[in-house]
Amino acid sequence: MKSDLHLSVTHLALTNEIQMRDGRLYPVHRIYCVGRNFATHAREMGGRPDRELPFFFTKPADAATQSSKIPYPPATEELHHEVELVMAIGQKGIDIPVSKALDHIYAYAVGVDLTRRDIQRQAKKLGRPWDMAKGFDYSAPVSKLVPAAEVGDASHLEISIIVNDQQRQHGNTNQMIWNLAEIISVLSSLVTLQAGDLIFTGTPEGVGSLVKGDEVVAEVAKLPKLSFRVV
Repeated sequence: MKSDLHLSVTHLALTNEIQMRDGRLYPVHRIYCVGRNFATHAREMGGRPDRELPFFFTKPADAATQSSKIPYPPATEELHHEVELVMAIGQKGIDIPVSKALDHIYAYAVGVDLTRRDIQRQAKKLGRPWDMAKGFDYSAPVSKLVPAAEVGDASHLEISIIVNDQQRQHGNTNQMIWNLAEIISVLSSLVTLQAGDLIFTGTPEGVGSLVKGDEVVAEVAKLPKLSFRVV
């Protein structure tokens, strides 16, 4: 018996690519995010800043976007910004020791982890996954990538976000509970990291709401600015 199911893949995008600063393209494989990696933000969200193993959540690869216009997502009345340093992985690795972890970073970018906070709050209350709070369309805006060799030491970089000319978040990557090498090492003990993986490394305190019309500028020292408008 023949199936009536017909699958059209004519317009299926198999790879999401984002730009490097020099114009080259970086194909995104997966997007990982570290939860509550700044002590101030952990307290802000009602958590305890300690050295328990970091926890991770994911976004779909096509959530990464460099569009200057970010659509306000459906099903929320509380869209929040979280500015982050993003690591772009350049080589495969599993059980990577801390001493070798930075060798796996290909490039860096500025990113904003957009969150439907009301959906996340309800999911936490019910003990459900965060997928729909974190993994929606356009939920991972990123700047153009800069090779790690050009950035150098990324362990002491100023990070901030400005909304409508008003600073909302400000911090430094040296305030992370788990540093970049430790994040890579722990994550690679859970999954095989691949070239094309993006890792959002955590956000400082000051997360807040965005509404349509807001102009957002996210910055990390040594990296191109990330600018977008919520539409």
